[in-house]
Amino acid sequence: MISAGKKNEKGDLAAGYSQMADINIQQRNIPKAEENLNNAYQISKEQAAPQQALEINQKLTDFYVDNKKFDKAIEAKKKVLKEDFVKENTEEKVNQIQELADIYIKKNDPQEAVNLLKNAYAIAIEKGHTLEAQKSVQKLDSLYNVSENTEASMQLYRDFLGKLPILVSKDRSLVDNKILEDTEERISQLEKEKKLKDELIRKKNVFNYSLIGTLILLLGLIGFIFWTLKKVQIKNKKIALQSLRREMNPHFIFNSLNSVNQFIATNNELEANQYLTKFSKLMRGVMENSTEDFIPFQQELDLLQNYLALEKTRFADKFDYEIHVDEGLNMQSLQVPGMLVQPFLENAIWHGLRYRTEKGFLKLSFEKLDHHLKIIIEDNGIGIEESKKQKTQHQKTRQGRGMKNTLERIALLNDLYNRDIQCKITDKKNEPGVLVELSLKTVSSNK
Repeated sequence: MISAGKKNEKGDLAAGYSQMADINIQQRNIPKAEENLNNAYQISKEQAAPQQALEINQKLTDFYVDNKKFDKAIEAKKKVLKEDFVKENTEEKVNQIQELADIYIKKNDPQEAVNLLKNAYAIAIEKGHTLEAQKSVQKLDSLYNVSENTEASMQLYRDFLGKLPILVSKDRSLVDNKILEDTEERISQLEKEKKLKDELIRKKNVFNYSLIGTLILLLGLIGFIFWTLKKVQIKNKKIALQSLRREMNPHFIFNSLNSVNQFIATNNELEANQYLTKFSKLMRGVMENSTEDFIPFQQELDLLQNYLALEKTRFADKFDYEIHVDEGLNMQSLQVPGMLVQPFLENAIWHGLRYRTEKGFLKLSFEKLDHHLKIIIEDNGIGIEESKKQKTQHQKTRQGRGMKNTLERIALLNDLYNRDIQCKITDKKNEPGVLVELSLKTVSSNK
């Protein structure tokens, strides 16, 4: 067995060969650069460092392509596809097949590239890799456009949209419904146990005055029941929190797919392509974090940036936006509730900025104040009062779930985790628009 120290030394040796290759390339010493890159790949592979091996393999294939050695680049990429650490990871396998297709495109062999991309697309659909399937669609669409095969391109998009619900259902980052069912079954079992123990307590009370031992046992049982009830309450609250987090997913997917259909119906393939890219990134981020009450601040910021980019695509002529982040915030260790800010941004866009006659502006700020994170959302839309006036009678009678769910989430988070989350929403005093102020205790991850 190789010790950790030896393994690190080997990893450093592989990196050293890779750096020497960089110098060789600058000096135009092509044979030596090729030799050093092959040595680096072999060492990293032998030391079970798959990520390093993949990076060096990509560097080697890029080197071959830059020097017009397409056959060698193809050979190197096919070699890495045979490695166990690629064959056992279907997501990485799809990525490597896509990169091999890119080499064939540069070699001017589009038919082989099409075959490879169809294979990558089929694997991604089968295994539930949403983003990888979308990337394969993009690349195939580009090849079809070059050959002016519009019918194949449209059929490809229809196939992808038709299989998107299957992709979402197969994606491993989604919360397994069976977990929720098992949890609910456990809660039901605990409630039945409580009823049985309550009945036992009632019967024991008959003998309470005469049997001191029974009294002690009864007190113990009561304590145990209260402890059990407390655990059930916490579990109920956590399940409720999960349910509130998940409510936005079907609604958001439905609206986004309608937008994609609209782009395709108007033959706006470029915007459909761009929208699918942003939508896939956002949905992947939401699904990956769907089981966590708190996520790193950097991930939350990425999700919000993707969301605003989507809405900007949908309402390009209605608003611009800006995001400001305090330099004092630790982007990785700071933990925040996932997608808590999103409903406030949605309100600002859909109920304020959307109704402006001229292009509006949305500003999102994150500031560090002592041991609190302050979040400010400011828009110059029509404001709360004017938005209420413009609502139809049907809209007034409907119960708005988005903001209500968000406030319920805040209450549950405060109850479970004592994060002291505060929320204040007001119309701006001297100009049109709404000001939203959120604050919460900053808690860092111990990871």
